[in-house]
Amino acid sequence: MSASFFFTVRSDMKRVLAAIARITRVDHGQDLLEYGILMALIAIVAMVGVSSLGNQINTLLWQTIVQNF
Repeated sequence: MSASFFFTVRSDMKRVLAAIARITRVDHGQDLLEYGILMALIAIVAMVGVSSLGNQINTLLWQTIVQNF
């Protein structure tokens, strides 16, 4: 094998490693994804809280009114 073959393989490997390093450093969309997940979690907690509160209000107020009439 000639020296030019090893030089070509070495330069190709350097380009591949540089591309991998670039890809792993890019985090432009990461913040947006984290905010999206956080908003979804907050929305789920809010829906569960409102549903639970609604059921308690229904039981406490409306069921007692219905039983007294």
